Amino acid sequence: MLKTRQAHVGRTGLIAAAMLIAPLGGAEAYMAYVSNEKDNTVSVIDLDKLAVVRTYPVGQRPRGITMTKDGKFVLLCASDDDTVQVIDAKTDKVVRTLPSGPDPELFVLHPSGNPLYVANEDDNLVTVVDVETEKVLAEIPVGVEPEGMGISPDGKIIVNTSETTNMVHFIDEKTHEITANVLVDSRPRFAEFTADGKQLWVTSEVGGTTNVIDPATHQILKRITFQIPNVQAEAIQPVGVRVSKDGKYAYIALGPANRIAVVNARTFEVEKYLLVGQRVWQLAFTPDEKYLVTTNGNSNDVSIIDVAKQEVIKSITTGRLPWGVTISKD
Repeated sequence: MLKTRQAHVGRTGLIAAAMLIAPLGGAEAYMAYVSNEKDNTVSVIDLDKLAVVRTYPVGQRPRGITMTKDGKFVLLCASDDDTVQVIDAKTDKVVRTLPSGPDPELFVLHPSGNPLYVANEDDNLVTVVDVETEKVLAEIPVGVEPEGMGISPDGKIIVNTSETTNMVHFIDEKTHEITANVLVDSRPRFAEFTADGKQLWVTSEVGGTTNVIDPATHQILKRITFQIPNVQAEAIQPVGVRVSKDGKYAYIALGPANRIAVVNARTFEVEKYLLVGQRVWQLAFTPDEKYLVTTNGNSNDVSIIDVAKQEVIKSITTGRLPWGVTISKD
């Protein structure tokens, strides 16, 4: 009996130890989905392995890319096909398409997961699409060459940036009417609300600046400029921007300057520049904000930034001209 009891205890101890070692809850790695504009493909990067695990074909000139709220599908702007493709995240297959209007470039999902707001660069419209019924709900006239799309955390304010008009358009979610226009510097490209909805960060590519706007008053709170030693001013072209959930830091892609500006989001001061690949364009955090992934179009790679250390830890080769990036949900 004693030997049997000891054996049982030993087996129990081994099982308990194995349970402690095994991953809890069968957690899976985050996956980054990168649209390769020149190859008409999407590269999928395992962010545990920090390596491309597969690449699959998509429509022509893929640019804007995001995940559905449930994480089951990847939405992709196939700009030269004038459509938004819906891709099964497990099979990598295009399962359906959404009407988008001509030349969709960037879009944003409502926080509820539906509808989708699409910037149509060629016809100066924002198209509102029901993701479930695949119907166009509205077409909102905006400025010339609309590109950037943002939405407040509560979903009540939609924002579009028009590159040639140099304006930020504030749009009411329910009426689809423009409620305010804010003039910013030349060629605004991207719009990002802070997690608390109290600020809107808008980059201006040709102007070389980033404006922080109060969505309640539509007043510009701060105009951020950039100076990088040994880099010409005309090469500093802000495009993508992401603000951490805690509101402490903003990370701004500076295009041909090949740098990410790390900005103290409370003082609006640039604290450092991180050297990444060539012509850095868009950015995405992992949901836990452990990593920030950047797309570097001219070097055909992405950079992985350790957010806590504010250091670039790896470069990963993708397809040609990586443009957009989105990362799987929890």
